[in-house]
Amino acid sequence: IPKGPNLAIVTNAGGPAVIATDSLIIHGAKIATLQDSTYEKLDEFLPAAWSHNNPIDILGDATADLYYKTLKVLIEDDNVEGILVILTPQFMTDATLVANKIKEFSDIGRPIFAAWMGAKSVEDGRNILASSNIPDFEFPDQACRSFGYMWSYCYNMIGIYETAKIQSKIATQKEIKKRVDVITEVIKKARDENRVILDEFESKNILKAFDIPIVETFIAKDLNETIEFSKKIGYPVVLKVFSKEITHKTDVGGVKLNLHNDSEVKDAFLEIQKSLKDLGKEKYFDGVTVQKMVILDGYELILGSAVDSDFGPIMLFGTGGELVEVYKDKAIALPPLTITLAKRLIERTKIFQALKGVRGKKAVDLEKLEKIVVDFSSLITQYPEIKECDINPLLATENGIIALDARIILHEKQEIYPKLSIRPYPLHLVQDNKLKDQTPIVIRPIHPDDESLMREFYKDVSEKSLKEEYFKSLHYDDLVAHERLIRMCFIDYDREITLVAQLKDSDEIIAIGRFTKLKNSKDGFFSLLVKDKYHKKGLGKKLLDNIIKIAKEEKREYLISQMLEDNIAIKTLCKSFGFSFEKIKDQPVIRLSLKL
Repeated sequence: IPKGPNLAIVTNAGGPAVIATDSLIIHGAKIATLQDSTYEKLDEFLPAAWSHNNPIDILGDATADLYYKTLKVLIEDDNVEGILVILTPQFMTDATLVANKIKEFSDIGRPIFAAWMGAKSVEDGRNILASSNIPDFEFPDQACRSFGYMWSYCYNMIGIYETAKIQSKIATQKEIKKRVDVITEVIKKARDENRVILDEFESKNILKAFDIPIVETFIAKDLNETIEFSKKIGYPVVLKVFSKEITHKTDVGGVKLNLHNDSEVKDAFLEIQKSLKDLGKEKYFDGVTVQKMVILDGYELILGSAVDSDFGPIMLFGTGGELVEVYKDKAIALPPLTITLAKRLIERTKIFQALKGVRGKKAVDLEKLEKIVVDFSSLITQYPEIKECDINPLLATENGIIALDARIILHEKQEIYPKLSIRPYPLHLVQDNKLKDQTPIVIRPIHPDDESLMREFYKDVSEKSLKEEYFKSLHYDDLVAHERLIRMCFIDYDREITLVAQLKDSDEIIAIGRFTKLKNSKDGFFSLLVKDKYHKKGLGKKLLDNIIKIAKEEKREYLISQMLEDNIAIKTLCKSFGFSFEKIKDQPVIRLSLKL
């Protein structure tokens, strides 16, 4: 697997190299920028007319020795993360001899591809490459497409396992309830009125419940209320048509900007009414919304969601505003997103370069934007009733980010909600609790951004406790290795759930409990690990009680585990829940089992 997108191309013909370069760029990879020392070494033996650039054209009379020397130099260049060797039938080039020469590069710690062009005339060489485990393609563009796919896979895996710079905030049980109450009320009202389209005011309230910043909005039913709210907000203001049926306000002349006084507000109100009447839509006029005019000295973005027939709910981010369909600058992702995945989504758009700051403009707060994208993904995953949701525009400036307009469409009552491709964070498992000494704690599922907290957790776990958990002594460095911790934190909640107990007044994790569905079985496996200074405070019992509930939710038949026979504490705990015990022959290990 390549460590980066940079490919070096060695060829004895210019045309195939051009085709390869085009394919490489189309599929998201790059032509490697060679080091100066590489050029100097190549100049020592390549003919004077060689390309002096990448692709490295060593000319039509290239010998096997010339191919060999060129590859020998390239594998010493740290900028080269993959190599493609192209050979076309030439009088001076022996395809079989070249294959024999380069086969020793099959294991160089980075991908190497071949494109032996010439069908039957190069068949012997292709067989040598195949037997040496060097992938050979009939045409070079196919090889570049494969390299692009490999890099894309590697890039995505890096994104999944990359440590986030900022910690995602997990909502408390109280915050979750408040959010649920607000959104449930909005959706119920729409259902009672047989509506699937939420108005702008309702849509913004839902966004606000998920901490997405919105511009304050008032609903005015008539002209007098419109002027009253305009004065209250302070000029200049914006008027937008308020309707339960109209979603694209601009298309019906339903948006009036930058109104500076009562007279302008009156004219705008009447113009919106007339526009709807002219279009035969006056019955859909329910008034206007009034909001402060926000100076558009920034970038108009779009953040939205829709349902894909294959993947279920998907998310979109890109350049927004009235010309969103003209610019067509967007990137798509599958929710839910972590901070890192949100960052990757934003980076895949053209507008990203401007967001970093351009032509004297300061950068927008990208960390805040990433958080908004994560919060939006949480909204989409936690409320499957939502069929479509658009924030357009989401205004991003150096002074802040704010949603200026929003639109939400619900699924019909009778519709079956589409299944998410990725199981979302199990928010229903977050609960406030207390230790025996009344210390407040939160028990919640582990989060992908918990790596740093887990590293601190293992600092305070004794060797004895670790041995009871893992049946062997483990060094701290092995426990907190990035590859291990990120796999522990970034999990598939459909296969396993790790609960952490966290002190409510700090970020400190004091215990973990893991539940795993056993493959090809209807049983579940559990394990517990508590910081030594928090032993005998009822933590193990609280975690195990929750794990048993999870196992029942997941319709497991048995919950099982293993323990060392001298681990009295876990034996006593499991006995209180009704576990049965079975000694494993010739081992100091006991098997625990609970029928659910």
